[in-house]
Amino acid sequence: MLLDLQLDGRPDQAFTRAQELSAAGAAGLFTFEGPHDVFLPLAAVAGRVDADLMTNVAIAMPRSPMHLAHAAWDLQLMSGGRFRLGLGSQIRPHIEKRYGATWSPPAARMREIVLAVKAILSAWQDGTRLEFRGEHTTHTLMPPTFVPGPNPYGPPPVLLGALGPVMTRTAAEVADGLLVMPFHSHRHFRERTLPAVAEGLARAGRDASDFPLYPQAIVAMGRTDAELAQAAVGVRALLAFYGSTPAYRPVLEVEGWEDVQPELNRLSKVGDVAAMIELVTDDMLSTLAVVGTPEECAAEVLRRFGDVAPRVCCYFPGSEPAAEHVAALASALRTDGSTGSN
Repeated sequence: MLLDLQLDGRPDQAFTRAQELSAAGAAGLFTFEGPHDVFLPLAAVAGRVDADLMTNVAIAMPRSPMHLAHAAWDLQLMSGGRFRLGLGSQIRPHIEKRYGATWSPPAARMREIVLAVKAILSAWQDGTRLEFRGEHTTHTLMPPTFVPGPNPYGPPPVLLGALGPVMTRTAAEVADGLLVMPFHSHRHFRERTLPAVAEGLARAGRDASDFPLYPQAIVAMGRTDAELAQAAVGVRALLAFYGSTPAYRPVLEVEGWEDVQPELNRLSKVGDVAAMIELVTDDMLSTLAVVGTPEECAAEVLRRFGDVAPRVCCYFPGSEPAAEHVAALASALRTDGSTGSN
């Protein structure tokens, strides 16, 4: 199994950071929609490091599918065919109050965005007429002046991030792969995610072998008690943040912890982060995240995903594990699990 790591930090420091992560064993680098633009760090390193690149995820609703297609096309070109466009929906308050954009039912909207982006990419690649008409977006004008021409590496894959069954089915129906959201448990992944994927593939008449899964894991890693305790602080905080969001309640529900979600939500509204973290028990930590030495973390990742995915995205929230620990994790994943590619 291959290891993908988050390319965080400022875009002007992205190349140095990318070199460090690649040297530590990262086969791929991904960005997320945080304090910096999701595309610019990847543009800064594309073609300059030996790694696959991915947005994980670019929030799609505030953006035009045309903007997404152009960014993806150029990054595919710059990276030598090693880019994957990962898209996500985000929740309503962020779409309306942070982005100032229009909200609509997310699964239906994301279906159209994915299909629209793919239609645009196909029109550029194949020279066919652009004719996409949907309820939320329409693209029917593509003068030759705005056509970049066929990409020598082919169109980049368009992936969709999902947690709930409706969005997961949607991803399996229309996207080129599924980004399994990092807030999950082994049980939720097996009992909720995989059946929804199977249903979506059946609806679309697609084969599972043509639909890759890209699981993500929140990791607290270290070799000493002090390292693990420090790493666990950031992980507990992220778990509390995710758990406070109603959209993530189904994960807690599967494990019998649904009653903690309303309290986490209440505490988040008053900004009591310390109290939120205290609600994340040791059982929740080990079930919702991956905790241990590099070798123990690799074994747990492989237990959860080794039979269904060729690579995994790992997050280390609030901590930066030693480079030798990351290298050991990457080595253990490669040695004990199957390797894969884009």
